[in-house]
Amino acid sequence: MGAIKNVTDASFDADVLKSDKPVIVDFWAEWCGPCRQVAPILEEIANEQADKLTIVKLNVDENPSTAGNYGVLQIPTLNVYKNGEVVKQIIGAKPKAMLLRELEGII
Repeated sequence: MGAIKNVTDASFDADVLKSDKPVIVDFWAEWCGPCRQVAPILEEIANEQADKLTIVKLNVDENPSTAGNYGVLQIPTLNVYKNGEVVKQIIGAKPKAMLLRELEGII
């Protein structure tokens, strides 16, 4: 992984909520097949849009309190945070074109 950083319950506030750019948080787990499908797509978007947004991953098995705080019940879930608030939630693995469409207006 290059452009995507891992965050934890402990670093979530500093890395996500206090970011000056929009942040996409990929809530995922090792055992989740769709999560593995979407990972390379997110890596591409992270590399292409690095100046406009940050993409991070949060392992829900290792960091259950943040996932619980935001009501993440299915993975993969992508939450888009802007100025510390969730402005969009995308549930499930989607192809790159569809993800980019969902992110229009944010990036």
